[in-house]
Parts: sequence; C-alpha cells; structure tokens
Amino acid sequence: MKRIGIIGVGIMGSDHARLLTEAVSGAVVGGVFDLDPARATTVAAASRGARVFTDPHTLIADDDIDAVLIASSDATHEEYVLACIAAGKPVLCEKPLSPTVEGCTRIVEAEHRHGTRLVTVGFMRRFDPAYLDLKRMLTAGTIGVPLLLHHVHRNPAAVPGLPNSALITNSAVHELDITRWLLDDEIVEVTVHTPRPSKQASGTRDPQMLMLRTASGALADVEIFVNARYGYEVRCELVGESGTVTMDAPTPTMLRHAGLGSREFAADWRPRFAEAYRRELQDWVDGSGGGATAWDGFVATFVALSCVAALESGGRLPIHLPEPPQVESQRVVRDSSW
Repeated sequence: MKRIGIIGVGIMGSDHARLLTEAVSGAVVGGVFDLDPARATTVAAASRGARVFTDPHTLIADDDIDAVLIASSDATHEEYVLACIAAGKPVLCEKPLSPTVEGCTRIVEAEHRHGTRLVTVGFMRRFDPAYLDLKRMLTAGTIGVPLLLHHVHRNPAAVPGLPNSALITNSAVHELDITRWLLDDEIVEVTVHTPRPSKQASGTRDPQMLMLRTASGALADVEIFVNARYGYEVRCELVGESGTVTMDAPTPTMLRHAGLGSREFAADWRPRFAEAYRRELQDWVDGSGGGATAWDGFVATFVALSCVAALESGGRLPIHLPEPPQVESQRVVRDSSW
C-alpha cells in the first residue's frame, strides 16, 4: 500500500485526499500539510488517520511517505517539486508545474539529471472519458486528418478584478495542453482576440478568443469566458477531412416538461471532471505513466505565457520551443514498488 503525502488541502487537495481514501486502490493518505493547521487536521482525520505535518519539507523527506501530491499555491510548486526530485520521490503536481518558464526549466533539468521520470503534472482532462473518446476516434482515422479544433470553456463567475492574464494561465491552459495531446502536434503560433468585455467582468477583458496554429497546419480556437453566469461548461468539436466529432457536456438527466427540454449545468469543474480526477490518481498510483510529464508542464506554461504576450501586444506571436531533454522523449514508467 503506497503512502501519499499531500501538500495543500484546500479545494483541490482535500478532493484528492477524499479520492485516495475512498475511490483509488493501492494507496492511502499518509500525511498532510497545510498553512491552516485546523484544515489539515480535518482532512487528516477524514483520511483515516493520516499524520499532520507542520513543515512541507519534513513531509517530503519522511521515510513513511512514498510519493507526494502538491496542491498548494502556484508560487510554491517549483520549490516542492524540486525537493521531491532531490528526495527521489514521485510527485503529482497540480498545474502549473511552475508559473514561470524559468521555474519549469529548472524542474525539467533536475529530473533529467536524476535520470528517471518522477514528475507528473495534473492535466486531468487527458483521463476524461469524453476526451479519450475523441482521441480514440482521431487515432483510428474515423474522421480523417484533423483540420480544425473548436474549444469552449465557460465558468459561471470569476472573482472581481481578475487579471486579464489569468483567463489564459488559470483556465485556457487546459485547452492548450489538450490541443497538443489530442492532435499529437506542437503549437507554433498564437493570437488572442478580445471582444467588448462583458458587463459582468468587473474590468477584466472577458471573454477572450485564442487562435492557435500547430506545426502540421491545423487550427484551433479557444473561447474562454469566465463570467458566463449560467454554469460551468466545457465543449469541443474536432473537424477532420471526412467527418467531425463533438464532445458535449455529459449530464445525468434531461427534463422535458411543458413543451421544453432542459438540463442542469455543473457549478464548477469538480463534478464535470470527477471521473477524470479519479482515473488520473489511479494511473499515478499504479505507476502507469499516462499523465502529463514535466516537459508537458513546461510547454503548457511556455505557450500560456506566449498567449499572454500576444494578448498584450495584440499581434500574432510565433512559438519556438527548445528541444526536450532525452528523459522526456522516452516512455519512462515508474517502478510499481514505490
């Protein structure tokens, strides 16, 4: 039984602790750390006796912790991931791997020096059944060569005064990663357009439209609208040479009444991607290596910040990625004994 230490048990960390305790086989929560000691104590108790640590580095170094899940604030990710690599422990880090390209570079280089893959980045959509279905159809050649990819990502409301860049780095970054994963193609050019902002946006340039071009010549667009009000919705449509495939929002019920049909939308991302999170954790615990790598985390931050630069300049921006280190070009699967 693998013992997982969790750093940060806010919304995401506490959800991960619950899944590891109730829905993932082969693992238990061995320890938790949070800046709020009371919250850490509550999550530890719900995790059937996990220990509460008062220092995250002590948790990482503890011999009774086999692997670490990082769900703390973005600015702390680099420090804790590097500590996990130094300790030789597998780590699942919620996105972003680091909010800076320089931080991601240091992590990728540290893992490369270590010589084996230890880092997984929490881009959970790669495990969502609907996205996997799209990937299967594309790989099978059902719709032919991909030409266009349309994404819609809407949230009901954002905090007032949200920075314009946050729509890209916090939300649209998922579409940036899933575009690369679906098409198996790198993004080489970005443009960001903004219409007149919504009156609900409190000064934020919301919505935004990202235009992406891939190395093979496919185009993808991303509509990101974080004050859509009606609910949380993620959709996409893939257009190929001989057909299209559309991923709509899965819902358990459909109401037909008084001449109308209606369905409910999720309030946020957690119910929509609940199964994706469970599968992501199970894959990580099993050591299957199916999650996003440190290099994927680097590229996500690199492209997201390029989109921010395109937003600020109003122009088209080419993207020139460096070559990935050798450790990332191989399928390195962790030993299941961890």
